[in-house]
Amino acid sequence: MPSVLSDLVFSEPSGRSDALVQFAGAVAFLGLYGYSRIVGNIDSSDWLLVMALGATLAGIAESLPHDRRLAAGTLRLAAISVLSCLIVAIVLDPGVVVG
Repeated sequence: MPSVLSDLVFSEPSGRSDALVQFAGAVAFLGLYGYSRIVGNIDSSDWLLVMALGATLAGIAESLPHDRRLAAGTLRLAAISVLSCLIVAIVLDPGVVVG
């Protein structure tokens, strides 16, 4: 099992096309967060910042050169950790997302 995980997480970065998708997702999450601030519903939109951080970390990991497998894997693990923390926060306190 460790070799499968190692092969998946510490594989070569996918390149610019995957990184663009991740960065576009981060921009979309930030746009939704900005819209919620303008509308005035700030309390229930903090999770969008966590989603944007996770997407940005994943985008940076995919935009690295192909010989930077360890750095890409570390950034992927950081993104997974950030998004996992959001899931734990939602399970423990559903008011984080619902408001």
